[in-house]
Amino acid sequence: MRAPIGSFENASPAVDRQDLLTAPVAEAVRTGWGGIAPDQVLHVDTDPEIADTAAFVAHHGADLLDHSANCVVLSGKRGADVTLAACLVLSHSRVDVNGVARKHLGLRKARFASMDTAVGETGMEYGGITPIGLPAAWPLLIDSAVVDEEWVLIGSGSRRGKLIVTGKALGALPGAVILDGLGVRAPEAS
Repeated sequence: MRAPIGSFENASPAVDRQDLLTAPVAEAVRTGWGGIAPDQVLHVDTDPEIADTAAFVAHHGADLLDHSANCVVLSGKRGADVTLAACLVLSHSRVDVNGVARKHLGLRKARFASMDTAVGETGMEYGGITPIGLPAAWPLLIDSAVVDEEWVLIGSGSRRGKLIVTGKALGALPGAVILDGLGVRAPEAS
């Protein structure tokens, strides 16, 4: 992986920084969850105050926006059944919740999960949710543009840190489904 490690002087293998990861992410990194070898995931220690993508990119450089991805948790219903799923799109995009995501999941209605649900069900911090270490039964919808990236900067499960991993490795995670058009470029990012 050829990530701009020079931009992150404190980047190191995530397996060596388990003390900064939430329990499900640390377990996933340690065990090679989803076929990602522990040495394929890098951790960048960051100030929690710049964890949000806009602040992180403003601090580290606008060129990172094209390599950053956000993971959001959706909640949807069909009848009495509730489905939770995660969606991963490049940060300059927004998730097409009620189009591509809802239709793929076969839901009548979909929305972003509440903060309490997202945090409680993932064991991760809000604003740091990552696809690595999600509940294995969840669908993980990934925009095809994410998988096409040589490397991607994602949350670490905590607001203190980011992970760097290849797009192809993300596409191979348990429950991953690659979808064209899941991410819709946000007007302000054009």
